[in-house]
Order: sequence, then C-alpha cells, then structure tokens
Amino acid sequence: MSRISTLLLLFIAITPSLLSQSVLKGRIELTGHAAPGVTISLQPGDLQTVTDANGQFRFDQLTAGVYELAIFSTEIMPQHRTVELAPGETLALILTAQAAEQTLREVTVYGARDFRGIGRLPEAGALQVNAGKKMEVVSLSALDANLAVNNARQVFAKVPGTHVWENDASGIQVNVATRGLSPNRSWEYNVRQNGYDVSADPIGYPEAYYNPPMEAVERLEVIRGAASLQYGPQFGGLLNYQLKSAPQDQKIGVESSQTLGAYGLFSSFNAIGGTSGKLDYYGYFHHRDGEGWRDNSRYSVQHGHVRLGYRFSPQWRAELEYTRMNYEAQQAGGLTDAQFTANPRQSVRSRNWFNVPWNLATARLRYDVSEKTRFELAVFGLAGQRNSVGFVRAINIADTINLATGAYNNRQLDRDQYRNWGSELRFLTNYSLGGREQTLNVGLRYFDGHTDRRQLGKGDTGTEFNLDLQTESFPRDMDFDTRNAALFAEHIFRAGKYFAFIPGLRFEHLRNNSAGRLNINGAGEALVITPQQRDRSFLLAGFATEFHATPTSEVYANIAQAYRPVGFSDLTPPATTDEIDPNLHDARGWVSDLGYRGRWKNILNFDVSLFYMRYADRVGTIARLRPDGSVYQYRTNLGLSIHKGAETYVELNPLNLWPSANRRWGALNLFAALSWTDARFSDFLVTTVSNGQITESNLAGKRVDNAPRYVHRLGATYAYRTFSATWQFSSVSEVFADANNTELPSANAQVGKLPGYTLLDLSATYTFATHYTIRAGINNLADARYATRRAGGYPGPGLLPGEGRSWYVGAGVKF
Repeated sequence: MSRISTLLLLFIAITPSLLSQSVLKGRIELTGHAAPGVTISLQPGDLQTVTDANGQFRFDQLTAGVYELAIFSTEIMPQHRTVELAPGETLALILTAQAAEQTLREVTVYGARDFRGIGRLPEAGALQVNAGKKMEVVSLSALDANLAVNNARQVFAKVPGTHVWENDASGIQVNVATRGLSPNRSWEYNVRQNGYDVSADPIGYPEAYYNPPMEAVERLEVIRGAASLQYGPQFGGLLNYQLKSAPQDQKIGVESSQTLGAYGLFSSFNAIGGTSGKLDYYGYFHHRDGEGWRDNSRYSVQHGHVRLGYRFSPQWRAELEYTRMNYEAQQAGGLTDAQFTANPRQSVRSRNWFNVPWNLATARLRYDVSEKTRFELAVFGLAGQRNSVGFVRAINIADTINLATGAYNNRQLDRDQYRNWGSELRFLTNYSLGGREQTLNVGLRYFDGHTDRRQLGKGDTGTEFNLDLQTESFPRDMDFDTRNAALFAEHIFRAGKYFAFIPGLRFEHLRNNSAGRLNINGAGEALVITPQQRDRSFLLAGFATEFHATPTSEVYANIAQAYRPVGFSDLTPPATTDEIDPNLHDARGWVSDLGYRGRWKNILNFDVSLFYMRYADRVGTIARLRPDGSVYQYRTNLGLSIHKGAETYVELNPLNLWPSANRRWGALNLFAALSWTDARFSDFLVTTVSNGQITESNLAGKRVDNAPRYVHRLGATYAYRTFSATWQFSSVSEVFADANNTELPSANAQVGKLPGYTLLDLSATYTFATHYTIRAGINNLADARYATRRAGGYPGPGLLPGEGRSWYVGAGVKF
C-alpha cells in the first residue's frame, strides 16, 4: 500500500507541470530587419519551425521546463540559447542574428545542430575558413547513441564512409577513417580537441591514443582532405572534438550521467560549469570500467578536464584548459580464424596490458579588434606515455608455463614518453570589396616534439599489470625530435550573390632528428644507429569554390595538395643490417571533392558528392642484394594509390510535409549515409626472395588493404515530445588485410580477407520533469559474429573479433 501511495503522490506532483501548456514565440532580426526563412529548432521534443515573412516564429502547447533553442540558416551564424518556461507562460523573444561570416557578440558558435544531430560549419567561422570544403558537424546531444562507451559506429553514423575499427568494447580508443585510409588510431586524420593537437606527435607519430569521453563532447567537426591548408598533415583531413563549455545564463550548472551495462559496464560522468560576471568555468570527471565482452578484457579509464575563461573587456578574452586521462586495459589479443569460428569470446592471452597516461594543456588569448577582425594566440602542450607489457609472439604460439622454472616466460615491456608543445596564431578579417564582404584568414604555427622510445624490455613473469623492468636498461632506446613551422592563408572572394572562390596556400618546414640504440646483441654490445637529421620545406596549394544555387543549397568543389610526413617507424630499421633510403621523403598527393548540399524547408537535408585522392610516394620496404650476395631490407618511397568514390547523406522528415503532423504524431527522421570507394594501388613495387635471388613484382591493380568498397549506414528516429528512439543499420563490405590481397587466412591470422558484416543497433532517450533523462539501448541486436581488423602487433596479434550483443541503461540529470 505504501508503494501505491508513493506513486500517487509522485503522479500528483508531476502532473501539473506536464499538463500546463506554455507558449514560446519570437522574432529574428538581421541588421535591423526581419529575417524570414530561418529554421528554429527546440529541444527536447525535436520541434522545428521556420520564421515567416516578418521573421516571426511560434511554438504552442509546450510543457513547462528548460529548452534549448537553436537558430540556423545559410545566411546567419548559428545560435543556441537556453530558455525556461513556467507553467502557462507565454514567453516572447527578440533575437538578433548576424551574417554567417561574422561572430556572435554574446556566444561564439562554430557548428550547428541540424535535423537529428548533423549540420555544417558556416563559410567563415570565428577564426577559420570553411567555404568550399566537404564537412560534417555532429551534435552529440541530439543523438540516441551509446555515448557512455564511445560507440563510434553510432557517433559517426551520419558521416558518410566512416570505417571503424573496433579493438575493444570499452571505446577507449576511437579508430576511424574514410576513403580507403587506415583507421588505426585515427592516424590519417589531424586529430584535435577544442582546436589543438592531441595525438602523440602530429608529424612523426600521429596516432591518437587519446580521445575524450563522448558525454563531454558537444560536437564533432569533420573536414575532409581539403583541410590540409588550414591544419597541415594527413590525407584524411581534420577531426576535432569540441567539448562542452560553460552555460552563459547560469552561475552554477550541473550535469550527471550514470550508466550500467552488459559485461560489468559502469560509467559515471559528472560536470559543473557556469558564468559569473567576466569569469566562466567548466569541468568534468569521467570514470568507466568493466569486464569486457571477451575473456581477459578488463579495463578502467578516468578522464578529468577543467576550463577557465575570463573576459577582460569586450575585446579581450583569455582561456586556460587542462585535461588528464589515464587508462589501464587488459588486452585479450587476437585469435586464429579457427578459434574465432569456434568461440569469438575466448582469449589465449591473459598477460597483455596497455596503459596510457595523457596530459593536455592549452592557453588562449583572443582579441576582437572589431566585429569583423580578430586575432587568437593559442599555446598548447602534451605530456603523455604509451606503455605495454605482454606476450607478443604470433597468436598461434601458445603462452605457456616454462617447465624449468614453473612460471611463465618473461613478458616484453615497451614504453614511450611524449613531451610536446606548440603554438598557433590565427587572424581573420572581413572587409568590403566590389560591394560584397570578403574574408581573409591567415595563420602561423610552430610545433616542437620529443619522443623517448624504449622497447624490447624484459618484463616480469606475472599476469597482472606491471611496468617494472627486470634488467638495467631497455635493449632499444631511441630518441626522436620533431620541429615544424608553417604559415598559411586562405581567402574567400565573393562575386555577386551566388559565387565564392577560395584560394589558399600553406608553407611547411619540417625537421626530424633520430638517434639512439636499436638493440643489444648477444655479446652485450650496443647496436647504435647513425644519427639522422632530415630537413625539408615545401608549399601546398589549394582552391575551392561555391555556387549558391538556391537560398538553402550550394554546389561546392575543391582541390588541395596534401602530405603524410615520414614517421618514426619509417626512420627505424628492423635490424642494423637493414638500410633506410637517405632520400626518403614524405608521402605527397592531392585530394578533391565535387558535391551538392543543402536543405529544403525542414523536410530534407542532403549532401551528395564525389571524391578523388592521389596518394603518392607511399613508404615501403623491398629486398636488395649486397655485392657479397647477402640480402638486406631497404626502406624507401615505393608506390602510388588512387582513391575515388561517392559519398551521400540524405535525411528526410516526412511528417513535416503536413504542418500539423509533427505536433499530432511526433517526428520521424529517416537517414542514409552511403559511401562507395574504389581504392587501388596504381604502382607499388614489391620483392620476394628465393634461393638468394630477388624477384620483383608490382601491386598495380590490387585493392588497398583495409579499404572497404562500401560503408552504408541507415537509420530511423521517431520522436514524440520528450521521447525518441533510433534504429540503425550498418553494412560494411569485405576487406583485404594486406596489400597482396591474400584471400585465405594465414596460420597466425595476420593476413587474409575479412568478410563483410551487417549490424543492427537500437537506442532510446526519454526526458521527464525537465531535468531528468533516461537512456537505454541494445548494440548488435542480432548478435552478429564479425571482425573489423587483423593486427600484426598490439592490440593483437591476429584476428580481432567485434563485440556481440550488449545492452546499456543510464540515468542523467541536468540543472
């Protein structure tokens, strides 16, 4: 009886706020005049409308509570505002918008929430040029995704062509790529957080061991290869995690989310932020642990972040940020194909561990000379480690007890330390020419990185995580230094109302230094490599254009040179008898896009495009003969690959065809993110050795390894008031795990074709009493058995299974 009374009291308490009808209305003004045709989005509830000829909008029959109002169109900068409605209240707003290439005085917004979480950047942001580029902006708060474990196939679902490697169930590392590039730790992207570097070394070792918890991310910004002019190396373009920031209308705002799930998942995200006068602050702490779907897959991860901002005057603003991450993960290793078929959850590696402590810091100083001109100086630094200990022999070699000692054999211990710092100075100005506003963007960058790589160490014979070295030193002890200076400029020339032309240049100067000990031989002698220094300077050029076919759609095209720097691994010979080409140079090439994108009312959102990428001077190794007949390996620039294809994103809101249907029946969003890629080697020399003789052949016509021919994701989201549910279908084609396109798997499972796979996910979100949210979902609904990659080393080696069916449920609160 007491439970019934409690439920009755709770119902009586909540019912008035649910039934009292409120109204939100307003007017949008641009340069003192009405702004018609502006899309207004209201969350929660997934409501949308468009301003009329007088710039007015109206939402009726709203429940009391806090709402997020988003304003966007092709002509204005997107704007977000939080409003609170009392029961029965009619709230009237007058909102002042600014032209798309300008910066909001109150709130600087770089992206836009559009439809169900996908949008685009304005032609010119606060300090960067985006016009003419292929881009996606994903607003995570609008997704019904499993953010607690960074489920990349859901988070990146609306970025066409995103190929995801699933190394673990914990989502500690995000491995994504597009256009036939390798997803390995997203290293074909220039990965950033809040606009600054987070990878180990963006020049020499661009692997992103760090990514923030998705619950802390406001939006993902993805700009494809033409981003090279703004952001430098990598053919994949830019991947920027833009974190949440302080609410500007609250002195104290609190957010908390707790999630439980299958296989021991527990995730806790807690944040606080606010604005008081000239000071604003935001910080979060995140903890996640679990047992994992496979045996020997325990993990624990902690994230902490704090940001402080202070506005000295209307023109001057300073910010300080610090991020700390530390995770410890047991790695189940790979499987042979036979083991995978028998039981993909099994593990034959119980002693392999991976650990990454990561520290990021940045300081920014911004000066708004006027509404049209601004500077920003950012200084950033990284102090991190990559530590691993385990039995790393091929997966078909058992990790067994040594009968002579009664214990396991010693594990291999590898440790990297990274110490980097850099700075970027950016300038953007808008000025009038020919009766139209033009935009100039200029930047200067400096980077200084140092990596201390210690490998092949003798670890202990235990099974738990332990980084104690059992000898005095590591056999391999290498030092790598990187220096990079760059100067870039892009300009938007607007000709009339419809055309924009965007030329750009980037000057790069790079220096790599490498020195140290490669190994220690059986006699205890150090095998020291000859110190190397490589300097080079070059110019990158690019051009983009836009044609505004209608007020809400545009044709865009771009072509830009790109490069991938010579990496630390390229400068490290496998043995002292091997050689590295003294003229080894960076991989070079170019990327291009041609597409049509836009929206029709609040019914259709689309981006249909073609791409072409030339990836030349790829680095590889071939065999050579010395005069004495001995064979050695020679690392040099060997090949060329051509990547071409199509990427399509279409989202349809069919119920919006009838003005009253959205309120009566809710909203239905259907989306399709489709991609087709033909990535093949055009020229790539390979050699084989038999009986002391070298035979040369060429990979021309072979498909690029780990490049799926298609990646398709389709989904449907139904939303009614504060409830929404999303069904997602993912289909990825088969891939070859090696450049030789080996069909049958090897005994160690490191090469061989991987079959394609299809996955289904279901997730839902419900918000009640304004501040409370419940999230739940089932991943891999059909419990498909699949694998996304084969590995020759960590986190394998061998075939790495994807996760089977799992579930999660979480509760959140936000005040």
